[in-house]
Amino acid sequence: MSVPPAVLDARVRPATWWSDYLMLTKPRITVMVLVTTFAGMQLGAGTGVPWLLALHTMFGTALVCAGTSTLNQVWERERDALMRRTAQRPLPAGRMDADAALRFGVALAVVGLIELSVFVNLLSALVAAATLAIYLFVYTPLKTRTWLCTVVGAVPGALPPVIGWTAVRGNLDAPAWALFAILFIWQLPHFYAIAWMYREDYARGGFPMLAVVDPDGRTTASQILSWSAALVPASVLPAMAGLAGWVYTAGAIALGMGFMVLALGVAFRCDHVRARRVFLGSILYLPALSALLVFDRLLQGL
Repeated sequence: MSVPPAVLDARVRPATWWSDYLMLTKPRITVMVLVTTFAGMQLGAGTGVPWLLALHTMFGTALVCAGTSTLNQVWERERDALMRRTAQRPLPAGRMDADAALRFGVALAVVGLIELSVFVNLLSALVAAATLAIYLFVYTPLKTRTWLCTVVGAVPGALPPVIGWTAVRGNLDAPAWALFAILFIWQLPHFYAIAWMYREDYARGGFPMLAVVDPDGRTTASQILSWSAALVPASVLPAMAGLAGWVYTAGAIALGMGFMVLALGVAFRCDHVRARRVFLGSILYLPALSALLVFDRLLQGL
């Protein structure tokens, strides 16, 4: 694959070795994963989570997530070199050897799975292993084949709260799947908005995302609106599963309707500005909903 001159120029950006290793782990994604994992733990516990269990669960999950992100960048390094937003990463920029990154990623993932299996429980480790396997061996290859990869990629992205739930409960009952459903559906308008914002970059990288194969944006807008609408009833599932009360239910519906307003904007005209509003709205929606759910759960314990 040939690399555009503008991308080659980006390679001269200096970086220290430790910042390159940190960049491989995608810290912002890891933080988001830990937030949803902790929410799953807190909801499963009902009151307080034992601090040592929380520490082992968060540490193990963080390692698996960081390892998965690293291995994904090893896999996609050549395509990343073709896209402006990823060309600064250590591998496409030529600042790190792929074999070193591969060893680093494998070590993180293996240690994380051992941490979960030994100090938390086997079920949590199995859910984390499924997250890694689906992301790396199903979602990542599909990214170069079909825009439906986004739906597949939402599966591992929705499993962190399930890891947290199984850490304290040791089972996969209805409330765990209610949390999974919310996060699964939330990711779709979130990532369709991102794909529209960076559709030219994805096209350069050879990723046939929906925004790439949908030049007028009608299908993208329809998907964003449809999944945003589905998020409203999905967000009420925790109450139906006995996990939350009326405070959460009312707040979840209000948050969902507010998010739908942003999605309607894209439906009227799909452009960068409105897609960015959906993206930013989704970033605010998820932690707000998680905090509301935890707060309601704590109220029930009083």
